[in-house]
Parts: sequence; structure tokens; C-alpha cells
Amino acid sequence: MHAPFPPPPPPPAVGRDRTTLWGVLGIVFGLFCCGILGIVFGALSIRDARRNGRSQLLGWLGIAFGVINIVASAIVSARGNSYYPYWYR
Repeated sequence: MHAPFPPPPPPPAVGRDRTTLWGVLGIVFGLFCCGILGIVFGALSIRDARRNGRSQLLGWLGIAFGVINIVASAIVSARGNSYYPYWYR
């Protein structure tokens, strides 16, 4: 006699994995807006990727772009070549 096949694994929970969402938000905010938000969303993406066994690439990119944004903003501010109009300062 043959042993019966084991039951299939349960399907993944729908709507619980936000790895891609956090990663894309981290990249967008890291590149175009605020580097701090890029780092935060990148860290959230990495956390969810570890929990769900997915790729952490988007999270690391979000963190990298956030750090680059912060460093570039600091350099621009230190040189005095701010991109804000003179009446804004």
C-alpha cells in the first residue's frame, strides 16, 4: 500500500504582505522627497521581507537612496547653493 500524499501547504495570507509597497515608497521618498522617510520605509520593507521570505532588495534601495538624499542635501546646504528662491530663506 502507498502512503497518502501530505496535504498542500496553506495559501499565503492575502493582503498581509506589504513588502513591495514599503520598498517602492522608500525608493520614491528617498529619491524625490525626504531621505528620512526613505530610510523608514526601506526598513519596514526589509522587516516584512524577512518575515515573509521575500527579497530585501527594494528595502535596501530605499535606505540607500534616503542616505544619498540626506548627504546630498547637507552638501548643497553647506555650500550655500540652495535651490530655494532668495525670498524663501
